Amino acid sequence: MEAFISSLNGVIWSPALIYLCLGAGLFYSIQTRFVQVRLFTEMLRLLFKKRDNDSGISSFQALAVSLSGRVGVGNIAGVAAAIGFGGPGAVFWMWAVAFLGASTAYAESTLGQLYKVEENGQYRGGSAYFFTRCLGWPWLGALFAVSAVISCGIFLPGVQANAVGNAVTQIFGDGTMVNTFMGSVGTHKLAGLAVILLVLGVIIFGGIKRIAQFAEYVVPFMAFGYIVLALIVIGMNIDKLPGIFQLIFSDAFSAQAGMGAAIGWGVKRGVYSNEAGQGTGTHAAAAAETEHPSQQGLVQAFSIYVDTLLVCTATALMILITNQYNVQGTLPDGQFLVQHLPANTEIGSAAFTQMALQSTFGSFGPVFVALALFFFAFTTIVAYYYIAETNVAYLNQYFKRSVPLVVVKLLIMAMVVFGTINSAGYIWNLGDIGVGMMAWINIIGILIIFFISRPTIVCLRDYEKQLKAGGPITFDPVKLGIKNATFWEQRAAKRK
Repeated sequence: MEAFISSLNGVIWSPALIYLCLGAGLFYSIQTRFVQVRLFTEMLRLLFKKRDNDSGISSFQALAVSLSGRVGVGNIAGVAAAIGFGGPGAVFWMWAVAFLGASTAYAESTLGQLYKVEENGQYRGGSAYFFTRCLGWPWLGALFAVSAVISCGIFLPGVQANAVGNAVTQIFGDGTMVNTFMGSVGTHKLAGLAVILLVLGVIIFGGIKRIAQFAEYVVPFMAFGYIVLALIVIGMNIDKLPGIFQLIFSDAFSAQAGMGAAIGWGVKRGVYSNEAGQGTGTHAAAAAETEHPSQQGLVQAFSIYVDTLLVCTATALMILITNQYNVQGTLPDGQFLVQHLPANTEIGSAAFTQMALQSTFGSFGPVFVALALFFFAFTTIVAYYYIAETNVAYLNQYFKRSVPLVVVKLLIMAMVVFGTINSAGYIWNLGDIGVGMMAWINIIGILIIFFISRPTIVCLRDYEKQLKAGGPITFDPVKLGIKNATFWEQRAAKRK
């Protein structure tokens, strides 16, 4: 099974997908005239804009929900894996995919907001919805929805839950070992699992507004605390910082470090972490209450910066500046390209990050990383639930099926149990397969939409025109020639 999963992962994450992610980001950057740079100050202004009614959530809450999905295990263990397998140069390619991916995030999130629907007093939308409404291809919407339910309901929660379980063990130890149907498990991990399931149940059974309220307070707190600690580590080694940046840039194109490995691991872990082009951020974007679809597109573009250029960079600099890493190569006899740590140090884990903090803060370092992993992973599980729920609602609506949402809730909780207890090494490969499945469908879909009707560019020009005129900001899709944006059509009709 592990060999099959690794083989499938290699097919999905072929160089074609890696260059598709980079190419789509470059394409949308050019088409939007690098909106991620031009409207950066507007992104900041929109973050704190209050919503006009109670049907949706605020832009900041939507950002927090989106970040709860983006800021997860990939920011700690994923960055370590990128460096361990791709070398320091992989960090450059993470930055590249984040910078370019911000424009992709703008495009897909604007589409999510543009083609959203109102259902039982809350907004729903996402890639499945806009493939159906914009392209008129419900089969593509269904394909994405099924892949999202499989990925976010089954594959991806296991990765995050595994990190949560390991974090509990890191802090409190194993406790007494107990035999279960999945093998021996420590009582401390089981106690932690019980607490996780209880809190998770309370949040996900409360709907998107409770999820948004939870994310609004927890996500900024955890990200800020993590970055502050990273700044302390960097500040204590500030004399090494110029050399670290030189190392990242030189190694990004170094044949000795394996340019292909640096690009491959940097892009793969970058996309896994920031989710640009993956289609997951479109669901939170659609749930927001805004005056114009482009506004939430801009807010979601900003979330890519927070995830990769802040949190992932914090992890990378801590690891590199303290020399707490190895780089696995293809040399004979198991030799490393770079070795600063014992050969048995696990690369695809949070070990590099823990050792970096331990070298600075002593025994407090690994405990802090474990706490960060706990919160990062837990909030990501909550975001995954919302994505799975939204896509089940899509399938129910468009295909006249009746899968109760309680089934999705129970499925997520079952996968949390499996991921927390299971220690199989292939669980990361399952997560990569989930990310890759959605990325293939979503990126190809949004590129097709661009060539057929270009609604994201039309929206952006309309929004910039209104900004230049000093407002007020309104949106009427009919005047712009955009079809099937029924929510916005109805809102515009009410203003007349």
